[in-house]
Amino acid sequence: MDIQGLSASNRHPQDAPYVHKVGLPPKQNLFSEFKATVKETFFADDPLRSFKDQPGSKKFILGLQTVFPILEWGRNYSFAKFRGDLIAGLTIASLCIPQDIGYAKLANLDPQYGLYTSFVPPLIYAFMGSSRDIAIGPVAVVSLLLGTLLQTEIDPVANAEEYRRLAFTATFFAGITQATLGFFRLGFLIDFLSHAAIVGFMSGAAITIALQQLKGFLGIKKFTKKTDIVSVLHSVFASAHHGWNWQTIVIGVSFLSFLLAAKHIGKKNKKLFWVPAIGPLICVIVSTFFVYITRADKEGVQIVKHIKKGINPSSVNQIYFHGDYLLKGVRIGIVAGMVALTEAIAIGRTFAAMKDYQLDGNKEMLALGTMNVVGSMTSCYVATGSFSRSAVNYMAGCRTAVSNIVMAIVVFLTLEIYHTSFQIDKFDFVACMGAFFGVVFVSVEIGLLIAVSISFAKILLQVTRPRTAILGNLPRSTVYRNILQYPEAAKVPGVLIVRVDSAIYFSNSNYIKERILRWLVDEDDLVKESGQTKIQFLIVEMSPVTDIDTSGIHALEELYRSLQKREIQLILANPGPVVIDKLHASSFAQMIGEDKIFLTVADAVASCCPKSVGEV
Repeated sequence: MDIQGLSASNRHPQDAPYVHKVGLPPKQNLFSEFKATVKETFFADDPLRSFKDQPGSKKFILGLQTVFPILEWGRNYSFAKFRGDLIAGLTIASLCIPQDIGYAKLANLDPQYGLYTSFVPPLIYAFMGSSRDIAIGPVAVVSLLLGTLLQTEIDPVANAEEYRRLAFTATFFAGITQATLGFFRLGFLIDFLSHAAIVGFMSGAAITIALQQLKGFLGIKKFTKKTDIVSVLHSVFASAHHGWNWQTIVIGVSFLSFLLAAKHIGKKNKKLFWVPAIGPLICVIVSTFFVYITRADKEGVQIVKHIKKGINPSSVNQIYFHGDYLLKGVRIGIVAGMVALTEAIAIGRTFAAMKDYQLDGNKEMLALGTMNVVGSMTSCYVATGSFSRSAVNYMAGCRTAVSNIVMAIVVFLTLEIYHTSFQIDKFDFVACMGAFFGVVFVSVEIGLLIAVSISFAKILLQVTRPRTAILGNLPRSTVYRNILQYPEAAKVPGVLIVRVDSAIYFSNSNYIKERILRWLVDEDDLVKESGQTKIQFLIVEMSPVTDIDTSGIHALEELYRSLQKREIQLILANPGPVVIDKLHASSFAQMIGEDKIFLTVADAVASCCPKSVGEV
């Protein structure tokens, strides 16, 4: 028997050593070898494998799940997962809102475009992306890169509209580049960028971004458009003598110290990860309030100013599909798209490895590309995965991409409800937000209690601090209106006309009296400064006063005595039936004289200065 036919267990030590023959694979023709290589490169995961031996309806469902992974994992979604996604979404929203405003500035765009980019793209990604942890929106590196490349073609200040159109064009072609790579399964191209190259690029970009912040940190108005370190430092030191703003520096140092302290707290105690996450939002709120009460913007402190209200407007007709800027948009879009794609894939793979799940790179490319194409048509610029937000998202306990949906909803509230509820009625906005966060973080009962309490406080404030207004005469008429609402309304010389827009009760009578006396003091100061006629008559328009109680009548009596000391006559105009009845019953009408009560303000003014009616 041939020794090669013996098994290792049957051979004896004295037998000759066993010799293995080198096996030869079956021969393949050139086409078969090329086909195998292409399949391994482009279709390593064999996406068609799950479609085999499936009925048509099942293939259709599987096809939808391939394009929209949310249809697959969404079937097993639970309330426990939603709770984690909700907390994570709210946390990254508190971080993204101030970040978006700053990143838009890096891209030389108005602040609302940063917020727009955190609304539509995250929604698209949540349905199409395969990462559970990545948080979508504008990022510093891509914003700076896009702003740098765009401003070499168009001046963002002198030609803001064309600059914005080129930004949307670049975003469109960035999305086309990403989607094309995903559709043709060219994800392996990303691997050509080594880890060392990515780390070097990100580190250099971080330094460049920090240097760019010196403009705002030092309050420099004339700053270089170049991004290299030599040009930036030259611009900084060249403007040191007259170009720096000390108020801006004080504010910047204070809040930078706060952010660094918050970051240190988050590192020391992992459970307090939310402290550095909400730090930027706290800085925005506190600094805005500080600048508002101190009017620091009048001293050279630069502010964001107005953020355009409403959600993303359409920008389809602003994209360049022909003309000189088309090729420029394509070139910038490809560069920005590849950088954004690299960052997103790197982030996605990192967190996928930490949670031990698979990330489909080609699906990611298709999702990122689609969201940027749609984003370019809805006033967004290039969006991708954010390192900082994704880390916060992960630490906050996100379970799925629903955290991106929650973040987008909060951004929607910022863009839409803030400008409707807050601008119409501040207390309605506070009640809305109080109820929302109460329900989310505590319970339905607590949320309802907060809403009721705030609404009750609103009523108390309106009752105790009713609105009052100074009236003026509309030119060539006998009509008197609020001078703040009607700028053309003119005050009558020597006469102060005040309207009280509430019933006068014990809860507000003292405030109304003091408010009127303060107005008289203000008018006296104006008289001294401008040399106008001294106030001799106070007319109180009482048509909105539906009722008055004993405390209200006592307040009017005290007001009357104070006016007598100032040699000012008190006149009432158009009190209602309930009010006039109580004024007579209390003898107040007799105190001031019944001839001092008139049907209209015009009649009251005519009794004071007949020539002024209709001639002011």
